[in-house]
This record gives sequence, C-alpha cells and structure tokens, in this order.
Amino acid sequence: MLWSLVKILIFVGLVTAATYGAVMLGEMSGHAQITLAGLEFRLGPVESLLALVVFIGLVWLLFKFIGLAAAFFRFLNGDETAISRYFTRNRERRGYEALADGMMALASGEGHLALAKAAKAERYLQRPELTTLLTAQAAEMAGDRNKAEETYKKLLVDDRTRFVGIRGIMKQKLIEGDSDTALKLAEKAFAIRPKHEETQDILLRLQSEKGDWAGARNTLGAKLKAGYLPRDVHRRRDAMLALSEAKGVFDENSSIESREAAIEANRLSPDLIPAAVLAARAYIADGNKKYASRVLTKAWGAQPHPDLAAAFAAIEPDETAKARLDRFKAITKLKPEDPETRMLLAELLLAAEDFPEARRALGDLAKSHPTTRSLSLLAAIEKGTGAEEDEVRALLTKAVNAPRGPQWICDKCNNIHAEWAPVCGNCGAFDTLTWREAVGGEATAHNATGLRIPAMSKEPNEPRVPRIIDADVNLPTD
Repeated sequence: MLWSLVKILIFVGLVTAATYGAVMLGEMSGHAQITLAGLEFRLGPVESLLALVVFIGLVWLLFKFIGLAAAFFRFLNGDETAISRYFTRNRERRGYEALADGMMALASGEGHLALAKAAKAERYLQRPELTTLLTAQAAEMAGDRNKAEETYKKLLVDDRTRFVGIRGIMKQKLIEGDSDTALKLAEKAFAIRPKHEETQDILLRLQSEKGDWAGARNTLGAKLKAGYLPRDVHRRRDAMLALSEAKGVFDENSSIESREAAIEANRLSPDLIPAAVLAARAYIADGNKKYASRVLTKAWGAQPHPDLAAAFAAIEPDETAKARLDRFKAITKLKPEDPETRMLLAELLLAAEDFPEARRALGDLAKSHPTTRSLSLLAAIEKGTGAEEDEVRALLTKAVNAPRGPQWICDKCNNIHAEWAPVCGNCGAFDTLTWREAVGGEATAHNATGLRIPAMSKEPNEPRVPRIIDADVNLPTD
C-alpha cells in the first residue's frame, strides 16, 4: 500500500514537471540542447514536446516494470500468487473502468455504447452480479428486448439478484402488454421484497385491473405498513377496494359476504358516494330501511349527488308523489342552496304537480348555472304552467346544447365515465375519479331520485318535454 502511494506521488510529480516543461518549451523561440554520453542533440520546440511525451511514456513503462519485478521477486520468495495478483489487478482496473464508462453511457442515453462497455467489463471482471444488470438495462435502452429478457433471466439463479431479475422481466412484460404474466411476476417480486414501493404500486394497479380486490387490499395494507400512505388516504382507498369487491352484491347469486363488504366500504369512508349507495341497497335488500335512510342522509350532508337521491327513492319505490316529497325532506333540508338539492326538490315538486313551488325551488339556477338538467327542469315547469309551445321548445333546444353538469371525471387523463370506478378505464390510474364538471366532452346526464328525466331528442325541431318517471303523476302533455 505504501509503495503504491509512493508511485502515485512520484508519477504526479513527474507529470506536473512535464506539464511545466511543456509550457516553457512552447514559449521558447530557440532550440533545446541535450548532451548525452558525449553526444549533443539540438531539438526545436516540436521535437522537444515529442521527446517529453516519449519520456513520460518511458516513465510509465518503468513503473510497470518495477511493479512486475516486485511481483516476480515476491514469487521467488514463496508468494505463489504474487504474479497472478499483479495481472488480476490490471484486469480489474480495466474492468471497473469499463463498468464506470458503461454506467455513464447508460445515464447519457447511449444504449449501444453502454452495451459494448458492459461486454468489456464482463470480459475483464467476470462478475455477472455487477455486469449483467448493466447489460440488461443497456439492451433495454438499445431496443433489444430479447437480449434484455435473456439477460434478466440470468439474474434469477442468484438469490442476491433474483429480485432484480424478476422486476426486469416484469417490466418487459408490461411493455409487451402481457399483464397476466406481469401480475404473476409482480406477486413474486412482492413476496421477496414486500416493502419495495414501485413493486407495490405496479402490483396494486395490476390487481385492480384484474379485479383481484382482496389481493389489492392486502397490497394497500403493505403500503400503509411501509409508511408510503397516510392513514386517511389508506382508509379511503381501502373503502374503494372493498366497494369494488362488493360490486356483485345484487347479482342473482349474491352472497351475504358481498353485502357485508358493501356495508364495510361505507363504514371505512362514509362520504364515498358509491359506497353509500351500495351500502344502502344492501340494507334495503335485508329489509333494513332505517339504516339505508341513515347512510344516505349522512352522505348527502357530505356531498349531494343524484345517485344518492335515486337510492333514497328506492327505499320506498311504490309511494305516491306527495309521500315521496314529504319523506325527502330528510335530505332536502341539508345543504338547501346546493344546486343538486335545488334540482332534486324541483323534480319532486314537479312530480307532485306543484309547479309554482317547483319554480321557487329551482330559482335562477337555469340562468346562473345552465346545464342540461336545470334547463330541462325549467322547460317542464314552463310546460306545466301553460307556457307557449315555442318557449318550451326553445328551452329544450338550449338544454340539448348545454353543459352536462358534474360527471365522474379522471383527474389524470380527464376522461369522462358514465359511472364511478376505482380504476380509470382510459389511463388505468387508481383513485382518480372525482365528481366535477367537465370542460368540453359529453357523458350520460345524471338525474336524481330514480325520478330520471328521459333522454330527449337532440333534434331541435323535435324536442320533447321531459317526463319524470317513478312517480304516480306525470306532467301534462297538452
């Protein structure tokens, strides 16, 4: 170690001196005269620089010779591995240099150069645990997927590199669109390193896409334990997964467990609208109307939504319009100024044929916040109060071309969904659907209470007055 340090210091000193000499030679205008063994040599500036380069090279060779001689001397003194270690150090130095160059090339986006450097590093080092990964990543960057996958497979045989190999092949399968194989590999990678955040995210996404809600909840729990999710976010997302798990609650062969899952989803996140709706329907199916009403009322207080109103109407599907109006007071008294509450009350009053009160309930909403639904309600009110057909027709034409109002929209890709889902059907993002108004685009218009406004003709020449269904009294058609 000491001798190596001495060699380095001597070499640095010589290089410094040579550099200084080169500068001086470059500035000289005459010749340099060298006397050696009685012989004189006259060198110009260019010849002097060349002589200096040759001298540095000779010094470097001298050090190499001294190192080899020292190794040979140790060999003669009984150190049988001295010479092999000397050459091994040289190979390792070149190998690590190639490895470093390959990593820099990879970071610079030069895939083919990185691949060449990786091959050189492997040739010198013969340590696949170091070079195989570089080779695989370089092959990926160079677009050689087959070589990348083959190289990743080599990492599977060593426990130290098995996770890296599985992860690499998994990403290859994701690129190829083979989500089934990618899911199996993600599960294996997760079993090896359950706290690896990227693996957790990929596994959660794939499980959600495949509808493995129980597995997704397990993965989500691992993210919480690892500290990658705040507890409140975990609670909401767990509720979403439980809700998705309970989606088949009203299938013909639905189980008690699925209904309990719906109720559990609402317990985890009472303000999650789909969870409240599904829990309420589960209670209705069990004959527990009181609990269904309580769940929906609480959710309406958090955020009014037409799906909540429709579920609330489903508690008593055969009631009269007057009875329905009275029962809905439990939710219409909550957030009375919310547009959704005002339109709901207007719908109920229309069904009860109380047109003046329906107009008061709607207020100026059709003017201040014109949407398909608010304008359709105003048209129905005008029709019911005997307005001219042209006036009603004009309102319906406006309704056809008006914004749809709030919809389920992905915050990531802005895709509009007809109904809520835990995963965006367009971009695959998890927990990105929010109930808000879109900027442009169209989707199915939502209406409240199960008192839905039927689809209207989009032809301006053939408008229809919307008719509220699921009520005993229809609007007059004359």
